[in-house]
Amino acid sequence: MGIFSSIKNAIWGSEEEKTPEKPQEGAVTAAVAAAAAAAGAAAQSSVDVEAVLDAKPGADALNWRTSIVDLMKLVGLDPSFDNRKELAGEMGRADYGGSAEDNIWLHKKVLQELSANGGKVPADLL
Repeated sequence: MGIFSSIKNAIWGSEEEKTPEKPQEGAVTAAVAAAAAAAGAAAQSSVDVEAVLDAKPGADALNWRTSIVDLMKLVGLDPSFDNRKELAGEMGRADYGGSAEDNIWLHKKVLQELSANGGKVPADLL
């Protein structure tokens, strides 16, 4: 799992959290199970990224709206240069150097990717 996936899972919830308990054999038809899976996918696609991040403990003390370092801290990831460089690579940038401009680009790109993956991200953060 990559760093972007870790960020996304911290906001959407991990696959383990989304997987319902296995029903007793024969208790649920395939159609009902498929409908439940579709409903879960629809719920995932409408995640309010800002609301979820604001609700995390410590959000009020971090500048996650503009700082990739603070965003990573908020979701429990190590914001070291190496991790940010790896994340930049996942976002398609091989020449990440850790400058302020690089970090601004990385922060915006992560929020754009969250939006592209179904997250509701306010326009002023994109």
